[in-house]
Amino acid sequence: MGSEATQIPYIYLSGEVLDHFDHDREVGGGGGGGGVEKWKAMCSQVREALENHGCFLLFYEKIPMTLREEMFNIMKDLFDLPEETKNKYVNPRPYRSYSGANNPLLPLQESFGVDNEPGQDSAQAFTDLMWPEGNPTFSEIFKSMNSKMLELDNIILRMVFESYGVGKLYNPFIQDSTNTFRFMKYKVPPNNEPSAMGLIAHTDKNTLTILCQNEVQGLEILDKDGNWVTIMIPNDAFIVIVGDGLKAWSNARIPAAKHRVVMSGNKERYSFGLFSMPKEGATIEVPLELVDNDHPLVYLPFKFSDFFHNFVNNSRDDALEAFAGV
Repeated sequence: MGSEATQIPYIYLSGEVLDHFDHDREVGGGGGGGGVEKWKAMCSQVREALENHGCFLLFYEKIPMTLREEMFNIMKDLFDLPEETKNKYVNPRPYRSYSGANNPLLPLQESFGVDNEPGQDSAQAFTDLMWPEGNPTFSEIFKSMNSKMLELDNIILRMVFESYGVGKLYNPFIQDSTNTFRFMKYKVPPNNEPSAMGLIAHTDKNTLTILCQNEVQGLEILDKDGNWVTIMIPNDAFIVIVGDGLKAWSNARIPAAKHRVVMSGNKERYSFGLFSMPKEGATIEVPLELVDNDHPLVYLPFKFSDFFHNFVNNSRDDALEAFAGV
């Protein structure tokens, strides 16, 4: 089990800073306004946190606590549905379909992964499948959280791109991106065991992950010294985790945080997250600006979908290096 909490940075993303930045860009073309300077400082703070840890804790005031509480309430309703109903959710893409008690690799976890398909109301379609008689409360709360977390994902990526001086590449990158929203439940350890593995150690394969959990802790991060460290996530915080996609794009300047979930105690853990990734067929390529004498090219250009399918068929810890390493 992990040691006590480490000093993962906790960043306060103020709506005031975002609003001032947008205003200064509109009226001054990104000139010397105070909002722009605050924005640049926050971009540097985000970049340094990701470069040093591959993750950070985040307070984002545009997602209120009331919405988070509503999400956990509707998630309990979702996971309390009969197993027969939950098993109706099938997606041909890996790691999306309902995964429950029949998964021997993850006996404590249940999950759904809902793709945000362009031009489709995926949240409504998922709701209608789970509740054919209708459940407007679930669909409305799901849609609201999904849209706010997608906005947050875009903001964080914009900060990363601008902090590296490649802001011109941000819009094309986002246009070539998609995302999946995941609902997750972790059961208590069986047979009065003090702890049990809820999710095995891994790095995410996508670009960026934003997670929110209930009051039950359990997330552990592998630190630079090779120690598993328990991350104590405040009730009002999200955790942002780098995936292999962003690690590759950044020429390994930003590490992908290896993490796992260890369950203990007698309370179930609920979490939800937005997982952004390149679209099917999109290419990840290191910007020329991120290659220099101190940072020689680490990864060759590759199609993300090819990398992901290769990993699914040949899971290994060094999947990115084996697939795209120079």
